[in-house]
Amino acid sequence: MKRDLLEKINELKKRNNAVILAHNYQLPEVQDIADFVGDSLDLARKAMNTDADYIIFCGVNFMAETAKILNPDKVVIHPDIGSRCPMADMVDVESLSWLQEKHPDAATVAYVNTTADVKAISDICCTSSNAVKVIRSLEEKKIIFVPDQNLGMYAKRFIKDKEIILWQGMCPTHHNNIRKEDILRLKEEHPDAEIMVHPECRPEVIDIADFVFSTNGMVRHARESSSREFIVGTEKELCYRLKKENPEKEFYPVPTAVCPNMKKITLDKVIRSLEKLEPELKISQDIMEKARIPIERMMEIGRGD
Repeated sequence: MKRDLLEKINELKKRNNAVILAHNYQLPEVQDIADFVGDSLDLARKAMNTDADYIIFCGVNFMAETAKILNPDKVVIHPDIGSRCPMADMVDVESLSWLQEKHPDAATVAYVNTTADVKAISDICCTSSNAVKVIRSLEEKKIIFVPDQNLGMYAKRFIKDKEIILWQGMCPTHHNNIRKEDILRLKEEHPDAEIMVHPECRPEVIDIADFVFSTNGMVRHARESSSREFIVGTEKELCYRLKKENPEKEFYPVPTAVCPNMKKITLDKVIRSLEKLEPELKISQDIMEKARIPIERMMEIGRGD
């Protein structure tokens, strides 16, 4: 990246007391200018520990919302409001409310990949790393799990004493663009590589993996493993961070594993957001307060990996 561009970005951050947060699936050039790169919950927590007034959040909508919910006194700027999560949009308040009325004895567990208004009517949230731990912590024997059926099915592998009602949602990138044959092809090409995949993948993909991790879990495993090669079954941009942090190791993405919504946030849009401090993400006070409760309940339980 050109030195004058970096100087401009740093000057804008200093002038506006802003911090740039970028999800692991963001474009490499966006990751490079971020103050912090990580998963959505980690980034929201990072924002809580800074004295920044403005948070430039580079990720899809629910991630920016989570940052706002946990940092209600800070201004959250989302560089492209059209950068939405298709899976999060697969569950809505009206439909979930109907299912809750049908199962009044069930607790609702909402994956963090949900919108603020869905979180607001849920009992507790979970991440891809602590879903099993969260579900086990609940007294209820019946669980409504939204919105990712693949993560829900993965959790069911470890939980036999509860009925888990799965919402029929999924991540198009993990569900449609990471197939068993893709992983096996990469394994043929790189027989010594470890296979690590995300729990949002299809069950048959999980079945052939050596490890199933959240993105943070993959980052940690790549750092700690003695293996020199890895097949990475998640959005391909994570490989950029993995290689940057482990230059002596090799990471092989599934070429089709691309989230087009993540790619809507470009370097130009981030710079424009720093200059104009817009578009600002706004959530009603009522929804923020209600949505914060299930997130905090989850945070009290902690991580699962």
